[in-house]
Amino acid sequence: MTSPAPLAGRVALVTGASRRSAIGAAVVHRLVADRAAVLVHSWAPADGERSDPGGAEKLVAELSAAGGQLAHISADLADPATPARLVAAAREAFGRLDVVIANHARSTRQSLEELTATELDLTYAVNTRATLLLVQEFATQFDAGKGGRVVLFTSGQYHGVMPGELPYIASKAALRELTPTLAAHLISRGVTVNCVNPGPNNTGYADEAAWARVAERNPGGRASTPQDTARLIGWLVSDEAAWVTGQVIASDGGWSTLGA
Repeated sequence: MTSPAPLAGRVALVTGASRRSAIGAAVVHRLVADRAAVLVHSWAPADGERSDPGGAEKLVAELSAAGGQLAHISADLADPATPARLVAAAREAFGRLDVVIANHARSTRQSLEELTATELDLTYAVNTRATLLLVQEFATQFDAGKGGRVVLFTSGQYHGVMPGELPYIASKAALRELTPTLAAHLISRGVTVNCVNPGPNNTGYADEAAWARVAERNPGGRASTPQDTARLIGWLVSDEAAWVTGQVIASDGGWSTLGA
């Protein structure tokens, strides 16, 4: 029988949870429901015109008022010192860190003709470098017999072309390819590393007509939701998934089969 509190006593860090309608916030809700303590990371300037002013603070206040254990930190992952700062903040707030959900992402639209070195460097710094440094810092606390969970995020670039988002897909493809290597390296310490492709996910960045087109094409009959992604992550970081590592898993209602 599955425990009603599968993450009781665990501490998780969720990056990129600035917007209450997006995946990071849904993951925080799920982990708190499973009784984890959560350090919520945000960096609102990255959200641009889709920003949710005070979103992370409101999320933490709401869940704390309902009895959750949460803390919040705002930090720019373009700064190479930030990953170590986040791990230290989780330990300072809750005494330990068991789970890292690297949900943060920088996404800009640049085609081959528009591509700039500046944007490439910044996108790699946030999406790829920061994620690797975060895993590095997190993994230092584990040795044989202990355990931890890491969840990375990729996108759909390996199922279909995305010529208008080259910096984004290059950095996300790197995370997908890093997953098995990191998993093989860390399994002896009891740390699993998996990667999630959430598919076209209705987090408020497109209009209803666009989502209707996705629903029409998707074998599942609708777009993905942040809650779909959060359910998968809740399982991946639980004890039930202790033997699952090095996997790239699409939670998309069959969308990824269209480009297979």
